[in-house]
Amino acid sequence: MLRHIGRKRNYRHNLRLAVLLCFTAGMVNATGLFAFSVLTTNVTGHAALLAQKLVTGDLRSARMVALWLLLFLAGAFFSSFCTGKIGQNKRFGYAIPIISEITILALVGSFGYTFDRSIIKTEYFAGSLLFAMGMQNALVSTISGYVVRTTHLTGMFTDLGIDLYTLISTSPNSTGSIKKKIILRLVIIFFFLTGCIVGGYSFLKLKYFSFYIPAAILVIAMFYDAFRIRFSKMVHRIKIRERKNSLEPR
Repeated sequence: MLRHIGRKRNYRHNLRLAVLLCFTAGMVNATGLFAFSVLTTNVTGHAALLAQKLVTGDLRSARMVALWLLLFLAGAFFSSFCTGKIGQNKRFGYAIPIISEITILALVGSFGYTFDRSIIKTEYFAGSLLFAMGMQNALVSTISGYVVRTTHLTGMFTDLGIDLYTLISTSPNSTGSIKKKIILRLVIIFFFLTGCIVGGYSFLKLKYFSFYIPAAILVIAMFYDAFRIRFSKMVHRIKIRERKNSLEPR
């Protein structure tokens, strides 16, 4: 799900990636909005907000919004740096960004209760979440070959509309690949929205501790992927050994 790229990657890997990480991103987005009144998974709205603050002369708030844009960019750069320097096919290429995201979510969950609507703390908490979501979006885009994006839905709805038109205007004999694309986009949209709903309800019940939930999901996803690979290799080795033993003369 996380480690395979290129030819080794298949449609099921992207589906699993979409289910887990889109749900996580949706939770962070809604929980961040409830906690700090800031959308933390995309920058489109923040670009308009930056323009509004500049036009009205609110330079203090404009600086804060510009910092959020830069932090999202920095998160994407850091994730790409890790996968580029360490190697996309190596486990630590994706492990470092995910561990960093888990750490940020855990810290926000632990210290978010100190938030008192001050501008400084808004910068710290919301900015750290934007950095984490920048990391996740870049990591998932790189791993999936730019097929899956987990932190926003604008592109997904656009691509879904294009694919739906392509589906009805194409010969029924050649719609297999298009249907797979549509299913993947629907999965991304559904689990992002589901994550938003769960994130909102969890914040009402657990307050800032709700940030532990997406952190726990990322921990499970990382360890599942790592141990599943080890288990598959072990089974493969056992099969090879048994095949060799069966071919040896007795």
